[in-house]
Amino acid sequence: MAFEKRRANSKQEIPTASMPDIVFMLLLFFMVTTTLREVDVLVKFKLPEAKAIEKIENKRLISYIWVGNNGKIQINDSLVKLDDVEPIMYAKRQSLANVIVSLRVDRGADMGLITDIQQELRKAYCLRLNYSTNLKI
Repeated sequence: MAFEKRRANSKQEIPTASMPDIVFMLLLFFMVTTTLREVDVLVKFKLPEAKAIEKIENKRLISYIWVGNNGKIQINDSLVKLDDVEPIMYAKRQSLANVIVSLRVDRGADMGLITDIQQELRKAYCLRLNYSTNLKI
């Protein structure tokens, strides 16, 4: 009696029943962990250094104003003139009452320009002000 090798007639397929679940979990993971850059900084600046800094926890309340060494001012994605600071920041304060204005000023910027920006922020009732710095080690 001779032994015969029998082959299975069924095809070997990869089970794909759980694939939608895996794709959904990966999509959800990347949506939660990815941060999107909101603003492209057009102003070149070098932050001053400080011996002690305090980190703001709620970043959703922060509105940034960048001031370069050459006197350029940037709010959001556009360069603005000094006269435009008040209406832009007043509108921002109307939409977000507890807004914190964070000034990111170049270490060589003119202090007279910074004082003028502060006056415009006072006119817009943006009284919560923060100066961004790097930690001096």
